[in-house]
Amino acid sequence: MLNFRLFRHLWLFVVVAEEKHFGRAAKRLGMSQPPLTEQIQTLEAALKVRLLERSRRGTTLTAAGAAIYPVARKLADHMQQLEMAVREAAAGQLGVLTIGAISSAMLDVLPPYLDKFRRTHPGITVGVKEIDSVDAAPMLRSGQIDIALARLELIDDAEFGSAPLKEDRLAVALPSDHPLASTTRIRLSALADQNLIMFAREFSPDYFDSLTAACRESDFTPRIVHIVRTVASQVAFVGCGQGVALIPYSMRKLAPPNVVVRPVKEDIRVPTATMVWSKLRPSVLAEQFRTGLLSQADKPAPRRAKRAAAQVGAR
Repeated sequence: MLNFRLFRHLWLFVVVAEEKHFGRAAKRLGMSQPPLTEQIQTLEAALKVRLLERSRRGTTLTAAGAAIYPVARKLADHMQQLEMAVREAAAGQLGVLTIGAISSAMLDVLPPYLDKFRRTHPGITVGVKEIDSVDAAPMLRSGQIDIALARLELIDDAEFGSAPLKEDRLAVALPSDHPLASTTRIRLSALADQNLIMFAREFSPDYFDSLTAACRESDFTPRIVHIVRTVASQVAFVGCGQGVALIPYSMRKLAPPNVVVRPVKEDIRVPTATMVWSKLRPSVLAEQFRTGLLSQADKPAPRRAKRAAAQVGAR
């Protein structure tokens, strides 16, 4: 175990050695002289060696004190650096922050703000992990990540907090030679007889459910022929002529030349990035990151937060 009292006594010894006078040292330390003298005597007793000689002309180092002083001075410097590091960490100026993000957030929402955050917080190491939306809650609970960016409905309860970062208009990705490709906006009901490539529910339950609900509201059950893990995979399957896909309109940037993306005619909004954090693991650093990211995020229409923590990525 570290003897922190010994560290303090060594620091007092360094100050007396530098001032060469107990009275001046006590004034510098903001303490009275008798307890300073007592603590130096305690240090000498602990080390079993005399460190200082007092006379009318002042205080001088003994041979043992002169040998110890350089090491004690270095130790005092390190302790000051440690104290500063602790203060900076408590203020969110030092540390490690891990962001768990779905691939679309890594392509769209996260990069612009990460560059800014790293410039304003040079002492922070920011790591990014690719996650599925369903992994957000367990990874936040276990401390593997500090913040999650995922396709989730809002939640606000004793365990989790959340905020919407971005939502997007629903669109259709289809082969460029598809009969509907020449349509500027496609009615969702026009997909009733189409083979659909869908994002897997197991990876993003809220997102999957929002799409299938939109189809049912247009009076059809989606005919799903392929289940994939990412929007990029959906677009790739469309490019291979395997069907059409419902994707966020902003993801049209992923489309190769033989795939076109058209917004649906209905104004259907889908959450593409929600920020979620654990209220049980508070962090000044994570709070600073959240505040900054929210300040530059799009302002989606408010959605009512869910109340049950189990619903985050678990439906």
